[in-house]
Amino acid sequence: MTKKIPIGRLAGLNLTVDGRFFTGLLILWAVLGGAGFYLLDLPPFQALVGGLVAALLFPAFEIIHQLGHAAAARRTGYPMAGIHLGTLLFLGTSIYPEDEGDLPAAVHIRRALGGPQASLLVSAVTGVVAYWLYPAGGLAWWLALYAALVNLLVFTLGSFLPLGFTDGSTILTWWGRR
Repeated sequence: MTKKIPIGRLAGLNLTVDGRFFTGLLILWAVLGGAGFYLLDLPPFQALVGGLVAALLFPAFEIIHQLGHAAAARRTGYPMAGIHLGTLLFLGTSIYPEDEGDLPAAVHIRRALGGPQASLLVSAVTGVVAYWLYPAGGLAWWLALYAALVNLLVFTLGSFLPLGFTDGSTILTWWGRR
C-alpha cells in the first residue's frame, strides 16, 4: 500500500491522497480532453479546458459520494474517520476507525447505501442543469451532461457492481448476515 499523504480536513473527516490519484487525474484529463476534441468536435482550447474541468469534477463527485457515506455513518452512530483518494487511480475509499469493533450487518449496509444516495441526488440536480442548458449547447452543456452521467453511471449504479471494492460488494457481504 502506498503512503497516505494528508491534505486537510472536510466535514470533520481526514482527507488523504497518494500518487496514484494525480496519475489518474492526468490520464483522465488526457482521455476527456481527447474525447472533447475528437468525439465532440470542440476546438482544441475548449477541449483542453473542458477535459481539465471534467477531470477535476470527477474527484469532487467522489468526495460528495464519500460524504454521503459519512452522513449515513453518522446516523448509524458509527462515523467515518476519513476519505482516501487514489485507491484506484482517481477513485477513493471511506476510512473507518480501526478500533470500532464488530458492527451489526445493518450498520454496514446503511453506511454503504449513503454514497449512492448522495450521488443519485447530484445526478438528478446536474441532469436538470443539463436539461436547462441543452438549448444553448456548447461546453457548459457537455460538462453538465457529463456530470449527470458520471454521477448516475459511475457513482450511483456503478457503485452497486460487486467488484470487491464497491458498495455493492459491501452490501452483498453483509446482506446474508442481517
